Amino acid sequence: MVMNRRALLFALSSTLALGGCLRPDFRTAQLDETGTGSIGARYTLSAGDKLRVIVFGQDNLSNIYAVDGAGRIAMPLIGVVGVGGQTTAQAARTVEAKLAAGFVREPHVTVEVDAYRPFYILGEVTTSGQYAFVNGMTVETAVAIAAGFGPRAARDYAVLTREGKGGLVSGIVPMTYPVRPGDTIVVKERFF
Repeated sequence: MVMNRRALLFALSSTLALGGCLRPDFRTAQLDETGTGSIGARYTLSAGDKLRVIVFGQDNLSNIYAVDGAGRIAMPLIGVVGVGGQTTAQAARTVEAKLAAGFVREPHVTVEVDAYRPFYILGEVTTSGQYAFVNGMTVETAVAIAAGFGPRAARDYAVLTREGKGGLVSGIVPMTYPVRPGDTIVVKERFF
């Protein structure tokens, strides 16, 4: 009888201890420092973004340009322009400066993001891969875009990795956490 009580207490304490492992604590502090929510003026350009560059009065220069792996766009007349790490307003000033250096008198340039760089989702989802970013999306909508959870998926959290000022930053996030362009989401396998 004493042995059964000890076994029961051991089993109960083991179950409670393992219950805490089912969903780890959310760790979003470092990710929050990189910026969350809607993409606004603080969004910086990087490889994979497609930009609509409009040079007023110069229709032959106005077009959609892809940012390459080195953070540059190639425009006719002025060649390669470095825009990586800049906001759209800063990129417009950079293009204006290059055009003003002997090509166009008093250029007026507008730069808009035509298509954001993709996000990536891996792990316990139906279709892992690279997908087009949709403004305002959360981890939950990213899972929906990837055709839903796999049969053994942990459905209440994911691991999100994004580029920060000092390199890559990762954290355990709830399904309602906002996703930004270029993020990598890993949906983990549940224990039970």
